[in-house]
Amino acid sequence: MRENRKIAVVLNPRAAGGRTGRRWKEIQTRLERRLGPVTARFTDSPGAGIALTRELLREGFDLIVAAGGDGTANEVANGFMELDRAVNPAACLGILPLGTGGDFRRTLGVPASLDPAIEILASGTPLTIDVGKAIFESRHGEPATRYFINLMSFGMGGEVAARAKNAVGFLGGRQAFLWATVKSFFIYSGREVRMTLDGKEGARAFVTDVAVGNGRFYGGGMHPCPTALLDDGMLEITVIDYLNCLQFIREIPPLYSGNIYRRPKAHHWRARQLRAEADEEVKIEIDGEPLGWLPLDVTVLPARLKVMAPHRTDG
Repeated sequence: MRENRKIAVVLNPRAAGGRTGRRWKEIQTRLERRLGPVTARFTDSPGAGIALTRELLREGFDLIVAAGGDGTANEVANGFMELDRAVNPAACLGILPLGTGGDFRRTLGVPASLDPAIEILASGTPLTIDVGKAIFESRHGEPATRYFINLMSFGMGGEVAARAKNAVGFLGGRQAFLWATVKSFFIYSGREVRMTLDGKEGARAFVTDVAVGNGRFYGGGMHPCPTALLDDGMLEITVIDYLNCLQFIREIPPLYSGNIYRRPKAHHWRARQLRAEADEEVKIEIDGEPLGWLPLDVTVLPARLKVMAPHRTDG
């Protein structure tokens, strides 16, 4: 790690059912033992991490650690971005996985255990990754923009995200998402959507879900975009056709194993831009957060954000 870095942590004290906040003193001791002095800022409401990160960057902090789950990582990443560019291109995002889902850290290769994750903050390699940009209709019916570093989805994924948020406190990440997925399936009837990829109009599709991946995972370890890369300048788009009950049960194991592309109901493309529309309400989620509805425009912004990652051994 470079000497004299100014390090800050943006912490969601409600992550992992409140355990993150209760453990903060212990976590801070372990961080400072390896990293030196650390400044902490606690989020107190949805979206607060964006403003806190922006303030820290303007104060000269050059390593800002998202301590929580995927929602916290998304907010901190959004704080790094302004007008499609990094506020401070030299600053780096760090991940301390203290939440429940942990899907971005899986793609990045950050372990779930605290001390190995701290070691990556101390001695890992800055990786310059792509950032997704989504423009959509907010839950208040107004146009909204959100950046994402991992994955977003629409269709049943939006329904699942809303239910999972209410269950993570008593079930834990993977169990909450699986429970929410099963529950959502029994009340979700599929949606007809129209998609345009890189300006080329596609056919209408009656879908269960559509995932748009910069990263590979969602839902506490499902692999909807198993070949996505964080730094290739492309988005991976996976469409899962409408599934009946028996088909749905059969598709759950492939989703967790990374074999979804072998299934006849799954189709995938790679693109730099996506537009999706529908004539009925279709919910979206971004990095696990239920944020609005279609219509949706997604663009990949190549090489926009530095993230602390494990040392690569693939040459």
